[in-house]
Amino acid sequence: MYSEILVPTDGGPASEAAIEHAIDLADRYDARLHALYVVDGAAYSALEAGAEVVVEALEAEGEEATERVADAAADAGVDCVGSVTSGTAYQSIRDYVGEHDIDVVVMGTHGRKGLDRYLLGSVTERVVRTSDVPVLTVRQPTDE
Repeated sequence: MYSEILVPTDGGPASEAAIEHAIDLADRYDARLHALYVVDGAAYSALEAGAEVVVEALEAEGEEATERVADAAADAGVDCVGSVTSGTAYQSIRDYVGEHDIDVVVMGTHGRKGLDRYLLGSVTERVVRTSDVPVLTVRQPTDE
């Protein structure tokens, strides 16, 4: 059913929950896992000085985040490829899906409630609304 699974990551807790599910799916279906980190440099383009330094730091963070996914996948015996790209996050994820014949996307959510849920757009929501493939959303665990 699934041979190529994408897990976008930002290195945060919501992504970590999704990674566990993505690795489990990849293991069950003997699929390859793709870990993707998107650097949205446009958010920092207004900085007159230092924008390059910020983008470079984000790229390094992306390399570390995708390496953590690859390490966790390897521990589970799952083949994984990592990629760091730049652009608008949801569009870059959609582009990656098409370019790599992804069968399913596994993404974390932050579990926003109330007014935040309606006012703040999220990358996950946009991917869910615009994706041509199924998107499995995994809620970030809450501290009890």
